[in-house]
Amino acid sequence: MTSTGAGGYAGDISATDAYELLTKDRDALLVDVRTKPEWAFVGAPDLSSIDKEPIFIEWQEYPSMRVALDFVARLEEAIGKNGGNASTPVLFLCRSGARSKAAAIAMSAAGQQHCVNIAGGFEGAPDDQRRRGSVDGWKAAGLPWTQS
Repeated sequence: MTSTGAGGYAGDISATDAYELLTKDRDALLVDVRTKPEWAFVGAPDLSSIDKEPIFIEWQEYPSMRVALDFVARLEEAIGKNGGNASTPVLFLCRSGARSKAAAIAMSAAGQQHCVNIAGGFEGAPDDQRRRGSVDGWKAAGLPWTQS
């Protein structure tokens, strides 16, 4: 994994590859940047089987959907609390891969060296019925998740 690519971050990987990286690299962290309602009502990744927990920090604050001005500072603090540093691989997840890409770019610009976007996100693109969760992403890949 390189520190930054042409897009200002280390690049995109599939949800399946992300889970494999989280499993193999004990230091790698997963950051879910969706909103609190998404975590509560849509579900969240469950990393308990690999003895990890996702970091939950909104990239855009609900309900205004403005970019959280303290996102970088809050995530840097969370990375440190999880034993990480600037070279820790950080994988970003949102609904479909757009907000997480923006967050990966922001953290790369702040000096985090290995920021990776999970393409397809948690729910992926809508299917032909305009429903998410079956075409691409964490859920469609059959990766562990939970819903409150």
